[in-house]
Amino acid sequence: MTSQSAKITILVDNEAGAGLATEHGFALWLETADKRILFDVGQGATLLENARILGINPLAADCIALSHGHYDHSGGLAVLLQQDRTFEVYCHPGAVNPRYSIRNHTAKPLQMPRAAMTALDRFPQERVHWVQRPVMLAENVGLTGPILRETIFEDPGGPFYLDQAGVRPDPIDDDLALWVRTGEGLVVCLGCGHAGLINTLEQAQRQNEGMPIRAVIGGFHLQNADQRRLEQTIEALRRIAPELIIPCHCTGEDAVFALRAAFGQRCRPGAAGMTCVFDQPGPERAAPRALA
Repeated sequence: MTSQSAKITILVDNEAGAGLATEHGFALWLETADKRILFDVGQGATLLENARILGINPLAADCIALSHGHYDHSGGLAVLLQQDRTFEVYCHPGAVNPRYSIRNHTAKPLQMPRAAMTALDRFPQERVHWVQRPVMLAENVGLTGPILRETIFEDPGGPFYLDQAGVRPDPIDDDLALWVRTGEGLVVCLGCGHAGLINTLEQAQRQNEGMPIRAVIGGFHLQNADQRRLEQTIEALRRIAPELIIPCHCTGEDAVFALRAAFGQRCRPGAAGMTCVFDQPGPERAAPRALA
């Protein structure tokens, strides 16, 4: 693997390849020449077994980075941090806030599970990094830090609140994304994209002198998007022109259908077990395939 290559494997997703388990959650594994990174950890029920089947040991990660604090991206922290105390952990301070989704006057807790919070609290604090600005994780890998909300058509994607009464809207300002520089451009990884897919891609480009987007992978949280937002998102994606779009997790069936209609083979829905290697020019080298 060259210094500008990256291998990304989806470990947890709502969809999965043969022999792998699904859950409502997301986690991916990134390997570069000098770093092994676990980006999000799912709810925790399927991470370790899926990884074992795929021949990956999450306990060998150099660091864990959380996109945000929702339970379906952070729950797996409990089992990981209890087994290994050498990780470097990166997340925004807001990742541990109480938060809720309120529908039909019913509040559903979304926050990081208590076991994960306890494990994080008991973890060596010198290894916990509270991210409030862009951070480099390796020579060619970075976290965006909090993402600027500049588009007029993107929002957090749901009825999210910081209290059970629904008085304090939750902007999910702990939302972070991970980017990787490769020889062909940036690969941008999102957990849910609560800051907005386009806001996220533009921030990653600003932090990399306008480098083109080679691929975008992850949850785009368009499952509640209306037709106008979908159309404006697709219009903006045409301008940004990523070569490969891999929607996962919370993107939503209607949004995936619209993305595939707009971008054809450049849009390839993700699933646990999918792996991509980005190293040589040409889209055929980044084609996702299932690992045996």
